[in-house]
Parts: sequence; structure tokens; C-alpha cells
Amino acid sequence: MDTSVEQRVCLKFCVANDISCSESLRILQKAFGDSALSKTRAYEWYKQFKNGRTAIDDLSRAGRPSTANTEENVAKAKEIVLKNRRTSLRELASELSIAYGTAQQILVDTLGMRRVAARLVPKDLNFVQKHHRKTVAADLISEARNDPTFMKRIITSDETWIYQYDMETSQQSSEWRLENEPKPKNRAKAAQKLRFY
Repeated sequence: MDTSVEQRVCLKFCVANDISCSESLRILQKAFGDSALSKTRAYEWYKQFKNGRTAIDDLSRAGRPSTANTEENVAKAKEIVLKNRRTSLRELASELSIAYGTAQQILVDTLGMRRVAARLVPKDLNFVQKHHRKTVAADLISEARNDPTFMKRIITSDETWIYQYDMETSQQSSEWRLENEPKPKNRAKAAQKLRFY
């Protein structure tokens, strides 16, 4: 039983035995120590029991119950996120017709997911790409040997690196993952560059 409920039982007992409110509070503080009800709360409960209240549990409160955080919405949200891990909370909320905060609560609290940014992992060339580069280099060398003017037709400059793509920001590359899942990897990002001389 919860200690606050136990203390309410004690207060109800004190009211039934005509023990004063201040004496009841002293008894609670002696019995429960630091976890005793505050003076204000103890006096409120004492007064309610004195006025005829019999229930020791909290009464149901007025207010709108949450109708969006249902098992059906949780299942749909899980399905959507597993199909596309980069789904934003706004897209998820719009698709399920629920509030943004509810979508966040479903993913973070209910499903235990978190948004993580992808790690940049350099991509090594595979054997086909290596073979292709070797073939191109051999062709250039043989062309230079056969044509004495070949080297005059090559334009040289300082070494420059040019990217062939627009890099994604960490926000764009982030994905929803469960706690035990590894971070996503951006393999293709590091290898798509050309080198000019």
C-alpha cells in the first residue's frame, strides 16, 4: 500500500477516535518521518474525514482523458517509423491525426525510441572500382607513350577536391532508433568526391 494512502487511513482512525488534528499530525510525523504528509495536506484530509468523507483514495478528477495514445495509434506509429526511420514528428502526427506532443509521447515514452544522427563512415573502394581506376591509369600512361603531344593537352592546376553531392545535415540524416539498436551509418557520403590535379 502507498504510504500516502496508509497515512490517510491513520488520519481517518484519528478522526474516528476524536484525536485532534495537531496531535494526528504529530503521530504521522513520528510514524512516517520524512515521508509524512505536509501540514497542509494532513489538515485537508483530516477536515474531509471529519465532514463525513469515507473514501481514502483520490477521487476521479474532471478533465479530458487522453484518447490519442491508444494501442491502435501506437501500433500504427511503430509501423510508420519502421517503414521510414526518418519520419518527422510533424509528419507522424499529421498522418495519425493526433497532436505533436502525443506523437512524441508515443515514440519516446511508449516505444522507447530516440532520434539519433547518422555516423559518417568512410567508404573503401571495392575491387571493381580499384580495377577500373587501374585500367584508366594504364590507358593514360600508354596514350602518353604513343603520342608525344599528349602531355601538352593536359591542363594542370593545384590539387582541388570537389564534392558531387549536397551533404545532408545531421538533422536530415537522423533516424528513429530503439535504445538497443546501433546508430545508422552514412557510407556513401565519404566516397563521392573527385580529385583533380
